[in-house]
Amino acid sequence: MLHVGRQYRASEKAVVEAALARYRGVLSVDANPVGQTATVQYDPAVTSVHQLRRAVERCGFECAGCNTPGCLCDPLREPGEPERAHDKAEVERAQRPDGHGAGGHAGHSMEQMATEMRNRFVIALVFTLAILAFSSVGKSVFGHELATPFGLDRNIWELLLSLPVLWAARMFFNGAVAALRQRTLDMNTLVAVAIGISWVYSAVVTAGLSGDVFYDAGAMLATFVLLGHWFEMRARGGASDAIRALLDLAPPTAVVIRDGEPVEVPTAEVAVGDRLLIRPGAKVPVDGEVIEGESEVDESTVTGESLPVHKHPGDTLVGATINKNGTLRARATAIGSDTALAQIVKLVQEAQNSKAPGQRLADRAAFWLVLVALTAGTITFLIWAVVVGRDVKESLLFAITVIVITCPDALGLATPTAIMVGSGLGARRGILFKSATALEQIASLDTVIFDKTGTLTRGQPEVVAVTTANGIDQSELLRLVAAVERESEHPLAQAIVDAAGARHLDPPAAASFQAVPGEGAIATVEGKRIAVGNARLLNREGISLDGLANQAAELAGEGRTTVRVALDGRAAGVIAIADAARDTSPAAVSALRELGVQAVMRTGDSQTTAQRIAAEIGIAEVIAEVLPGAKASKVAELQKQGRKVAMVGDGVNDAPALAQADVGIAIGAGTDVAVETADMVLMRSDPLDVATAITIGRGTRQKMYQNLGWATGYNSLAIPIAAGVLEPLGFTLSPAIGALSMSGSSVIVAINAIALRRLRLPRQGD
Repeated sequence: MLHVGRQYRASEKAVVEAALARYRGVLSVDANPVGQTATVQYDPAVTSVHQLRRAVERCGFECAGCNTPGCLCDPLREPGEPERAHDKAEVERAQRPDGHGAGGHAGHSMEQMATEMRNRFVIALVFTLAILAFSSVGKSVFGHELATPFGLDRNIWELLLSLPVLWAARMFFNGAVAALRQRTLDMNTLVAVAIGISWVYSAVVTAGLSGDVFYDAGAMLATFVLLGHWFEMRARGGASDAIRALLDLAPPTAVVIRDGEPVEVPTAEVAVGDRLLIRPGAKVPVDGEVIEGESEVDESTVTGESLPVHKHPGDTLVGATINKNGTLRARATAIGSDTALAQIVKLVQEAQNSKAPGQRLADRAAFWLVLVALTAGTITFLIWAVVVGRDVKESLLFAITVIVITCPDALGLATPTAIMVGSGLGARRGILFKSATALEQIASLDTVIFDKTGTLTRGQPEVVAVTTANGIDQSELLRLVAAVERESEHPLAQAIVDAAGARHLDPPAAASFQAVPGEGAIATVEGKRIAVGNARLLNREGISLDGLANQAAELAGEGRTTVRVALDGRAAGVIAIADAARDTSPAAVSALRELGVQAVMRTGDSQTTAQRIAAEIGIAEVIAEVLPGAKASKVAELQKQGRKVAMVGDGVNDAPALAQADVGIAIGAGTDVAVETADMVLMRSDPLDVATAITIGRGTRQKMYQNLGWATGYNSLAIPIAAGVLEPLGFTLSPAIGALSMSGSSVIVAINAIALRRLRLPRQGD
């Protein structure tokens, strides 16, 4: 991505795209005026990011490096180190060489751009007011004409006062020249033509041609356009808050163990393999692995998960998360662009810079709208001057108003602002949309297929029931069995050990442990010979379940795995183990139902087990006993029925099905956000976030349609009114009012998109 200059507005995207698209080796360009970026796909064998920078500079911009994670101009790269061989130009900062600082810099935020635009507006406003004071407006206000200083001719004095206004608005002229060089048209062309016509005509009159000057009209036009752009940039700044918030998460410094002593260094100097000291309350500087200590870590800043996660040696740490209580020592495993935070930032930026299908149509419409504005302005002038017979000044005013009021800025902002806010809203909840298309398509879903294991369920076996015989206490049985299973590595054994730990039981030591492959294990615990396993083990031992047989059969019939237990040759109990549903799975299914979306569960398990889980969480449609190779075909079957289908899986085993679905959703990815086949990633591994993503998608689509409808409707009504069709009724628009109306339209579009932040998202408690 290229971060493109401070005067880069919605309708200037055509200039940026044209400048880069014509460059040799460039495959595609998507410019985003809200993010001030352009995503460029190019062939690294033909061109490089440095050549692309030169292409932008020839277009009238200056480029400079930045500190964004993953950037090709990353200052951490050694001098002379070759670029990475991939097809994405990462992040750079660019700005126009308009005398507002010597080149671009990484911290040049939207707020700073808004400040510079405000300064331009203030300069233009001061001198415009001065022009008005010496014009006919000032005469009507003061009751008499003000005397010009030094005895200058009034027209000459207004000409001199207009020069600072032109200086403040020179970006429009620079932009127009850049657009013409790229053989395209944009908003700068319209504003430059409008201001230029009014000033040149007035200057010619000042030079001796008979007629009235209207420096005041041109100055007011420039002032109101600058005012509108100031407000627009302030509004657009809110749309890019998500990226800035993500970038601000990483701590500036880290504590590294050097020669046995803790040393504070800039985070940029941390290397893979460094030993990190992370004190209570400190942020984790980079991704790492705990090697010493235990603590609770708040990962909400990255994953959106609100509950702290317990960490102990061997666990992974995510950079920018917060260590809550204990002191941790960790080994750095990923730095810079390889960290989870950098991957998240990259995904969010790519989504915000990609184009939704509706935006491509709006882009083409914006170009033709500029041409329509110039043509309509010319026709308007000819009708008023030639057909109606009005004087040149009045005819020019009508033409200028038409040209200005038709600026397609609002049309260019309609979709990008909504995409920016929608993707940012998702990122705060740990929902990463990988493209604008995914954000738009998810709004149309009517069916969501969930892979059962690890998605709707926790993906690990748990003890769900304990049945005992002969008055044996359940906790006592579980304590003794856990003593045997502690010696085993089988997942079912681990489930029993975990259940004992959850009940705060202290299993004693086991002796004479004997593993029986495929059947279970036998050991002696506190003098008792304990056999733990399946029916074959007890049969081999000649042990009958007696009264527990019915309970075991009933539990097995419910789709649960049963573990038989015998003490000293007699049946003692049955432990039922199952993959339990996630706490939020029922809420997720309920939320989808409220959205009119049908939930389907797909699993390779038996129909009995699948129906049990489905009944627990409220899913009616179940596809069970699906072979791994048939997962994608099941998605295709539903699509043939005319359904819009999303597939929710783990992003690895479900890759073909994710690719087949209209929207592929990777869940359970944790910090591994680079899931190639998925269209979006749920960082929290929470199925409820599927409903949240659909809600965000529908809200974003609604804002896009509202903005596009407003922009097209505004222009449809504005052109004839500006052309003077209501003049017989005594209603006309001046160029200044036209400029204010045009700018106001852009501001309305931006504010409407930002209102998406108030979208009510599903929660488990709803």
